Amino acid sequence: MTVLKTYARLWVDDLDASLPSLRTLVGAEPDLRFAFDAIELAAIGDFLVIAGPPGERARYGHASATVIVDDLDAVVAGLTAAGGEVTTPEATSPTGRYLYARHAGGAEVEYVEWVPELVERIIGHPG
Repeated sequence: MTVLKTYARLWVDDLDASLPSLRTLVGAEPDLRFAFDAIELAAIGDFLVIAGPPGERARYGHASATVIVDDLDAVVAGLTAAGGEVTTPEATSPTGRYLYARHAGGAEVEYVEWVPELVERIIGHPG
């Protein structure tokens, strides 16, 4: 299993109001922007900006980061072998397969295995 990218999560009320300063900070446009359930997300630089009503954002607030990996099954095998556990079962989103897992030390992380097209476009090589 290889970590392809790690995003720091930024929780905001308004995605459009938040993006201009981030564009300036990272010197780039968002790589991704999409809606999921009642929230909006944008990936820009090493930030995953999550916007929406506070109650909806809270549904995803238990994870400290979003980690993009090349093999979600290998993540589960490695984490469970080391005493971790899957806390939200695997599901799909517009970007690929994902799940939430708690490490043995208590950290909870969202792990995502992107669809090959995103890996190629954002990372620059097939996963």
